[in-house]
Amino acid sequence: MSQADRFYIFITVFLVIALVIGGVMLLFNRSKIQPAELVLSQAALPQQSGEVYISGAVVNTGIYPLREGDTIQALLSNIGIESSADLSYIGIYIPEEGEEQSPQKIDINRAESWLLEALSGIGETRAQAIVDYRNENGQFKRIEDLLQVKGIGQGTFDKIKDYITVSDSKTF
Repeated sequence: MSQADRFYIFITVFLVIALVIGGVMLLFNRSKIQPAELVLSQAALPQQSGEVYISGAVVNTGIYPLREGDTIQALLSNIGIESSADLSYIGIYIPEEGEEQSPQKIDINRAESWLLEALSGIGETRAQAIVDYRNENGQFKRIEDLLQVKGIGQGTFDKIKDYITVSDSKTF
């Protein structure tokens, strides 16, 4: 056998060994790469019930019951939305456990008589007197203007002053 023949055999054996090793490595790497199956599970939100405070461009600002299955749309349709409301932004604030809540304030420029009746010392007659005064004289400029309503004196005002507010409906 000539030296050239040995050289060709050596090259051929080398190429065969390289192909075998390459094939084994390729097969080994492919077996490691398995298609991954991703399972996206939607975590169930905890069911909420309790109360939700709604204010802003709504007919009746206040605290409303929140029951399991309620949607924002259902809550807003129950309380009434002002025509000027911007529904592209709705703010939700969730207090931390034990966080002190400020008292709910009733807007005496917007509240209906049934809501005013919730105030201490304001019954059906006084609530209607507030609404009538507002309809006849225009909106209250400050909460102290409530003293101008017949039947509401300083004692009644002192009991409710921390629970009432006034707003200009044009700002909504």
